[in-house]
Amino acid sequence: MANEEVLAAIRASLRSLRDPVRGAAAQAYLKSSMPSLGVRVPEVRRIARTAAANHPFGSAAELRATVLDLWRGAEFREERYAAIDLTGLRMAAGDLRMLPLYEEIIRTGASWDLVDGVAHRICALLQEHRQELTPVLLTWSSHEDFWFRRASITAQLAAKSSTDTALLARVIETNMGDKEFFIRKAIGWSLREYAKTDPDWVRDFVKHHDRSLSPLSRREALKNLRSDDGTGGDRLV
Repeated sequence: MANEEVLAAIRASLRSLRDPVRGAAAQAYLKSSMPSLGVRVPEVRRIARTAAANHPFGSAAELRATVLDLWRGAEFREERYAAIDLTGLRMAAGDLRMLPLYEEIIRTGASWDLVDGVAHRICALLQEHRQELTPVLLTWSSHEDFWFRRASITAQLAAKSSTDTALLARVIETNMGDKEFFIRKAIGWSLREYAKTDPDWVRDFVKHHDRSLSPLSRREALKNLRSDDGTGGDRLV
């Protein structure tokens, strides 16, 4: 059963901060059929944390039920953001039973702001359950739904030195020929993030795949790197 007190607190708090002008602008920016209340993301996070603190979950099952209730019953986009925020509670950390929720969010969210919202959660699951998550991400990398393909690529954004480079290379290589903007952007983004940890690996990867990577992916990957002569990052040595 869902935690009805948490649901009521989140919904009431979000509506109390409604900003119609900002909400209309947000909906237009996201090109979403679901309206926005215009509540800023930090405020949504605060509301979700406060509701969970004031009305503690009795079990992980109750948390999952609440997330699903809030997600599926959302009338405004911020309610979906709050549902994702609840998955960040310590009770859910490393819990493999959260994976079906993330899959539903990816499938039914079908938008960069919602799909990317669970990237860090999937990353945490991968660190805890590599044997189980690695084949899942490899399957996602060739999924017919490009949002799952994007999720497979962005799943290690926060991994830093724990990045499985073999897995990262495989999910990228599977999608290098994709012309979808959100896939090409994800490839560049994932490489750019890992370049903060191992710039040489990223340079070598881009150099090796130079003819296969899209200009967008290549540019994003090298954006913060510099060649040995001190010139900008869009040049390989």
